[in-house]
Formats: sequence, C-alpha cells, structure tokens
Amino acid sequence: MKRQTTIEPIGYIRSDFQEKFGIPRQSGRAPSAIARVVLYPEYNSPDCFREIEGFSHIWLLFDFSATRDEGWSATVRPPRLGGNKRVGVFASRSPFRPNYIGLSCVKLLRVEQTKTGVELVVSGADLLDNTPIFDIKPYLPHADCVDGATGGYAAQGAQHRLEVEFPESLLQSVPQEKRAGLIECLADDPRPAYKDEPERIYGMHFADLQVRFRVQGAMLTVVEVEK
Repeated sequence: MKRQTTIEPIGYIRSDFQEKFGIPRQSGRAPSAIARVVLYPEYNSPDCFREIEGFSHIWLLFDFSATRDEGWSATVRPPRLGGNKRVGVFASRSPFRPNYIGLSCVKLLRVEQTKTGVELVVSGADLLDNTPIFDIKPYLPHADCVDGATGGYAAQGAQHRLEVEFPESLLQSVPQEKRAGLIECLADDPRPAYKDEPERIYGMHFADLQVRFRVQGAMLTVVEVEK
C-alpha cells in the first residue's frame, strides 16, 4: 500500500549554475565554486543552526526540480559508463528518480546573518541555481566515511580531469572570485561521456557568463566568453 508524504522545502540554493549542462558530476568536484543556502522565514532563526559551525561539511537533501516533468524509468544510462550501458535507477545517482530527492555533501564556509535571516555559505555544491532544499544535516566523519567502501562502476574514470587552456584575454572577463570555480567545472569535463567531437564548440552558462569551449584529447580550450 502506498503512503502519501508531503515534504516542503525549507529554502533554496543560490549558485552560479544556471543550467544543467556544466554542473559538476558530484559535489566536491569544483571545491572553489561558492553557493549560498537561503532559508525561508520559519527556518532562518539562528537557533536552528546553533553549533553547526563546529562541522566542516554538511549534507544537503534537495529536490531535482528541473527533471520532475521528465519522469523516471527502472534503468538509466550513467555517464561514467559512456551512456551505453543500463543499470538500475537505485544503483545510480541519476536525477530521474521516483521521488526526485538528491543528496549532496558540501563544505560549510560560514553562517551569515543577513537582513532577511540566516544564510549558509558553502563550497563544492553541485546544485542548479534556485534548487529547493528539503533538509540540512551535519556530515559525521566517524559515521559517513566508511573504510574499505567500494564505488562500483562509478569508480571508473573518477579521477578523469581535463587540462584547461584559458587565454588571459578571455579570463579577464570572469570576475576574480569566480575564476577558480569555473576552471574546476571545465576541468571536470562537462560533456556527455559518450561525446568526443574535437571540432564541436560547447556552450556553458556560468553565473552571468556564456563560456564556449572545445575539447581535443585531454585539453579543453576556452574560445569565447561573453555576458
């Protein structure tokens, strides 16, 4: 028998990721990318976050809101397997899930008291801008880090990184505080794993910038940056 449960967001995230393409494949892959968790009024009391600054990292449970209308299936094609092999949806972190719930571990930089309440400043997030946040929990190293754990097929290519060639004339168009995060996202290879077209120009929307690049072998070259 199905049970109906209603979950309401407690806030949302503000990040530089304006579209799905270009978001790091997992949290922590772009550690310099800064985001903010904005809480709704009933949850932004400092009392809700008492002692949280004693934790270096936190878990964010969020809503895959951008994929809700696309449905789900029992099997998916993970990018790490080249998009050609299917695995069970529950053996993946695909955003196309029965309940659209995501889990992301981010570094907690600080808690800020703003005019509208408490905001959490975090780094390494892999969430689309305005993604609803369902819950926040502290990361516990003694419980959440398991010695000897294995990563299955996801371990394949986990260390894959591209070298990024970013001409200085184009880099000047990127605000100083966003450069490192953008370069880390590019190095994570935003392309679908089964795409290898050296002459193709890809476009990535980051903050208020459109960044265009091509990839040849292990080298990603930025060819254009515009507002």
